[in-house]
Amino acid sequence: MKKKVAILFGGQSTEHEVSRASATSVLKNIDQTKYDIYPIGITKDGLWFQYTGKVENIENGEWETDEYFKMPEGQKVLFNKEVDVVFPVLHGSFGEDGTIQGMCKLYNIPCVGPGVMSSAICMDKIYTKYLLEKFNVKQADYVVINASEYVKDKDNLIASIEKKLGYPVFIKPANGGSSVGITKAHDQKELIVGVIDALKYDRKILVEQAINAKEIEVGVLGNDDPKATIPGEVIPAKEFYDYEAKYNNAESKLLIPAALNESKLQSIKDEAIKIYKILDCAGMARVDFLVDKETEDIYLNEVNTIPGFTKISMYPKMWQATGKTYVELIDELIELAIERNNK
Repeated sequence: MKKKVAILFGGQSTEHEVSRASATSVLKNIDQTKYDIYPIGITKDGLWFQYTGKVENIENGEWETDEYFKMPEGQKVLFNKEVDVVFPVLHGSFGEDGTIQGMCKLYNIPCVGPGVMSSAICMDKIYTKYLLEKFNVKQADYVVINASEYVKDKDNLIASIEKKLGYPVFIKPANGGSSVGITKAHDQKELIVGVIDALKYDRKILVEQAINAKEIEVGVLGNDDPKATIPGEVIPAKEFYDYEAKYNNAESKLLIPAALNESKLQSIKDEAIKIYKILDCAGMARVDFLVDKETEDIYLNEVNTIPGFTKISMYPKMWQATGKTYVELIDELIELAIERNNK
């Protein structure tokens, strides 16, 4: 008997469009001889619809105007337990942060990816840092800014950042992905502009010391005995891998394996699995590192619990290079969700 799988896409985060592209790739690659598929789209306004139209209309956004093919109240598919597994292809807030995972837990439906606590912690870059510091995971120096504190004491906060970190620095919203709201500052003027921009997306932001580094990514898969991919390297078309460089600039390049020696590649894989276990991840995650170009020291950058699944995304590409096809990857993620739910 076929398993019934709900594929959630869209969502209310700033990564809505990326989610639609990821979900389109998943829907095109999932083995429909094994699964009955229930695509469920979530609009930016938070409305849920079960969608039965053309897959291509998900990526281009036309699914929302395809009235003939969509039915309201898509939540009922989950609430009535019509499916065996939920695959949330939802990047960012209200999808990757523990909210969908908590809903599935309440209804006792297996959910692909890490659980509530792990998803919530990994989504918040600041609390990821706080926790991993206790385990001596090397990370870039940083300063945390709260919106209310910035309004009250901007000058002192800026001065403390300059004293501790110097320039250049990265400014990031605490919660978010696809590099939305992230800027790089080379001086005080750019720092202030970057802080103001990041605060549009979150009330907490992270200012990090910029490291002259290679950007390395590792895919991890599994529950109690996770495995890691061959590490890949991102060579951005711009100064750093921002949203435009990731999705709109063909000059950005992905190297698999990364241009590092075998010993360093293995160290990065080991570190990725260590971090995955510390954060109690399950199913999948992509662990991103910075490798200093001079010292080759390895720094954690961030952990993504619902990595990109688009046709250009590193997570499926790294697994393919490691010997697991996109179709096999989806199968294993579904089985891992069921396994985890039964424990």
